[in-house]
Amino acid sequence: MIRSLWTAASGMQAQNANIDVIANNLSNVNTAGFKRSRAEFQDLLYQTMRPPGVTSAAGTQVPTGIQIGHGTRTVATQKLFIQGDFQQTQNELDMAIEGQGFFQITQPNGEIAYTRAGNFKIDSDGRMVTPDGFLMEPEITIPTDTVSVSIATDGTVSILQAGQTVPTDIGNIQLARFINPAGLESIGRNLFLRTEASGDAVTGTPGEEGYGTLAQGYLEMSNVSVVDEMVNMITAQRAYEINSKAIQAADDMLQTANNLKR
Repeated sequence: MIRSLWTAASGMQAQNANIDVIANNLSNVNTAGFKRSRAEFQDLLYQTMRPPGVTSAAGTQVPTGIQIGHGTRTVATQKLFIQGDFQQTQNELDMAIEGQGFFQITQPNGEIAYTRAGNFKIDSDGRMVTPDGFLMEPEITIPTDTVSVSIATDGTVSILQAGQTVPTDIGNIQLARFINPAGLESIGRNLFLRTEASGDAVTGTPGEEGYGTLAQGYLEMSNVSVVDEMVNMITAQRAYEINSKAIQAADDMLQTANNLKR
């Protein structure tokens, strides 16, 4: 009976983590480039009272055994890199990746981070940066006399300067890919870091060798579905509730056993 108390408690803890993940998904429903997470669980060890397949006293084989489980635990929160919907912004510095790949960002410490959010800005030196001021890698600098910026699907950045009639190429945006993007480490600010699980980044030109193409004037929005998350939240809430009922039932049974002497 005591076992059931701890087993149900592990279920409540797991659903509490599940709600935390769902809440984070919902809070980022309007975050550009955000990828939803999914909590994953696995059962804990089992107490084997009789293993399946043993020979009984009558000489027959027992087809099933007796194993009592000890609950569940959260084993992973996986990022799901499903393409989000595109939103047209008509901002010439906004970009969306149609397909696989990440923009490369240089952090203040020099380490390269990766993002799907294409809401870039220009700093006081004319360099393309994230909303936090982190530089795009490779660095793209736009002259002060630029009239318009054009970004091709293959990442070629062209500008039209005042007094000129022919655009000038000033650089190329490169994308990075990973063999296991789910293994990337989320560090906030719409950024990811490489890990041993993700493998090394492989850079390339947009539109070539499996890399996605760029769409100027669009943003990839969050891939969170509010309806799906609400359903998941209801399911997690009910699972939490039923585990609490199991604790109450075990407590009532213990109380009955304690009252047998009376």
